[in-house]
Amino acid sequence: MITQAGADLSALHVVVPARGPAGAKTRLGMALDAEEREVLVVGMLAHTLELLRTWPARPVVHLVSEDLPTLTLAQAVLPGVRPIMESAPTNLNDALLTARQAASASGATAFLVLPADLPFLTHGALDSLVEAADAALAAGTGRAIVVIAPADARGGTNALLLSPPDIIEPQFGEASLEAHARAAAIAEASLQLVVDPALGFDLDTPDDLERLDTQVVLELMRRGEALLGRATRIASAAPAEAG
Repeated sequence: MITQAGADLSALHVVVPARGPAGAKTRLGMALDAEEREVLVVGMLAHTLELLRTWPARPVVHLVSEDLPTLTLAQAVLPGVRPIMESAPTNLNDALLTARQAASASGATAFLVLPADLPFLTHGALDSLVEAADAALAAGTGRAIVVIAPADARGGTNALLLSPPDIIEPQFGEASLEAHARAAAIAEASLQLVVDPALGFDLDTPDDLERLDTQVVLELMRRGEALLGRATRIASAAPAEAG
């Protein structure tokens, strides 16, 4: 149901959707074995959450996943993250609707969907989304806003900022950029596109992996190994502490 209320950026909530490492980025299986893929996926999640943890905007962060270990790992990076456990594997858009409901119930006035597969993501890129939202708010004289960061390829959406949170429905998937833009027009929302290399590149295929500098890949994998090692140490210490 579309809300006709105006935009309000005072309470920004971010949702990061994450699949369990075993089921994530399967197309990278042609370039990486299962263990390497798990380390890389966890490293990208750690990178995203660390940026959100240190972002001066200090949004409320939700992580939605059907994988309990992934939610536990996230809390090791960002203790304040609000985990949302999917009772069964669902498609991305259904998971985002669940997260949006939780965010709205917690007082969100603006809702940012931020995938965990953006290896070049920076605070500056996050700021550019909020700046575009501010510009849309000014240009729209208070109308609802939709801010989209297009993917470099495949006609996708790599970030989506909405205020009010339910002004349009998430339509991630094939040709999602066009779908989100069309929905924004139907809703008569003020639309802004943010074209930023740090937001446009998502790591999804072996070709994407080849485009990454080796040092970037190694750093992501180092983060993944560190986080997985930390989780193992915590799990190993738990029985001793309980005894």
